[in-house]
Amino acid sequence: MSAPQSNKAGRSEELFERAVELMPGGVNSPVRAFRGVGGTPRFIKSAQGATMTDVEDRTYIDYVGSWGPMILGHADPEVINALANALARGTSFGAPNELEVELAEEIVDAVPSIEMVRMVNSGTEATMSAIRLARGVTGRSQLVKFEGCYHGHGDSLLVKAGSGVATLGLPDSPGVPAALAANTITAPFNDAAALEQVFAQHRDVAAVIIEPVVGNMGCVPPASGYLQEVRELATQNGALLIFDEVMTGFRLARGGAQELYDIRPDITTLGKIIGGGLPVGAYGGSRELMRNIAPAGPIYQAGTLSGNPLAMTAGLVTLRKLRDEKIYQQLERASERLCRGMAGAAASAGIDTVTNRMGSMFTTFFTSQAVVDWPTANQSNRERYGKFFHRMLELGVYLAPSQFEAAFVSTAHTEAVIDQTIAAAAKAFSSMT
Repeated sequence: MSAPQSNKAGRSEELFERAVELMPGGVNSPVRAFRGVGGTPRFIKSAQGATMTDVEDRTYIDYVGSWGPMILGHADPEVINALANALARGTSFGAPNELEVELAEEIVDAVPSIEMVRMVNSGTEATMSAIRLARGVTGRSQLVKFEGCYHGHGDSLLVKAGSGVATLGLPDSPGVPAALAANTITAPFNDAAALEQVFAQHRDVAAVIIEPVVGNMGCVPPASGYLQEVRELATQNGALLIFDEVMTGFRLARGGAQELYDIRPDITTLGKIIGGGLPVGAYGGSRELMRNIAPAGPIYQAGTLSGNPLAMTAGLVTLRKLRDEKIYQQLERASERLCRGMAGAAASAGIDTVTNRMGSMFTTFFTSQAVVDWPTANQSNRERYGKFFHRMLELGVYLAPSQFEAAFVSTAHTEAVIDQTIAAAAKAFSSMT
């Protein structure tokens, strides 16, 4: 694999100049714009296994993995073959198809809390629908979320994490009505006492929504016993518990984080891996709860492309392969090897880092203190991360273009690929001292 050279004025820059005239910020999702690290984003033309190749034929070992779904690596042959066959049968029907039923069966079999599931087209759509369901069945309007947890760009969820123990949300984006945002209460992650205080002050909470392992302030696992306390507090106060497993579902285990931590949420949202790399989302829970969704019940939610045959095909191949527990064992070994090697390289260079990892998702924070919540994550040195990011890019390794995103390992990241990454990290850290 050839190591890329520094990004001179080339095809990516030309494309970006065109893109900024046509799309807000030149991108279709903000983090792609490299605002968190500076510089010009690479435009990717292809991906295979553990690597991506840009429009200037520079190849990178990829640890973004399309933000999580590529657990089998890019362009997995079985997924691609299945998609080719599905394409010949049509791309969208707007009517029921057998693949929807089969993928639903796979999800229900795998995820402990789900007895019935509704397919949607994105993680944002899944969380928005889950919240509507919770409000509909409880008759309550307030929502509790946690600092640093991201659940998509729905109005109820775009709320700043306030200072103090628990803060009524303010809109984090123009266009979100203050009155709607005021129904969202923000509390610190990994602090059960703060959540208890929320419930003492607010009696109209319909649901508590949480990333059981946070991936959107970087990878931050829950403290021992914390999720159990969240579950108990929600139950005691008549609120539903929503696990946002868009990132962790099928990534940390076949049954997601709820299988690892032995917690049964009331509603689970899924995405990423269940589409095998194609746009998809889902939400599910008990039959009693889910029968409130139209047309079985009065709570309306719909989607023309929901259950799209291509997404269902790719998802089915992926989830069936993930029945093999050896895959998760392989991912654990590779991820542990990578994180241990990178941490050692940083220490050898005298660079302060803290690596958080859960299964095959991880983040290297440029800080000297433990990262357990948003305030501690926010102490990380963004400038130093940006320098590391660009040095790794030059050495042929593509990391998330933000300090506050999780990275992902796939089954295509072999020992040789991991060792090459560790060697690049050693060079990158050394060049920063």
